[in-house]
Amino acid sequence: MRFDSIHNYYETLVVRELIDTFVNDIKNMDEDYLQDIACIALNMLPSRYVRHDVDMAFFLTTDERSEMDNSVKKAVLQAKDHVDNQKDEDVRPNTFQQ
Repeated sequence: MRFDSIHNYYETLVVRELIDTFVNDIKNMDEDYLQDIACIALNMLPSRYVRHDVDMAFFLTTDERSEMDNSVKKAVLQAKDHVDNQKDEDVRPNTFQQ
């Protein structure tokens, strides 16, 4: 039995929001920094597991979709603020580099 098609729908929305928010700077941004923002933002949002994104999009009302988009925008900005405030070496040590 395979479960690799199951994922949290918010993952797609958060990644899209990161790209939209940082469109001009994303190629120059540290990958760990962006991943930290994504993880923190996802932890602020509810889980909505789906097999296919189109399934979720099909069953959402316009208001629900708008509310989800607004929640994602807010979570990404709050997550960025949180990561930025943790830049002090004593508070947020360097991440492990492979």
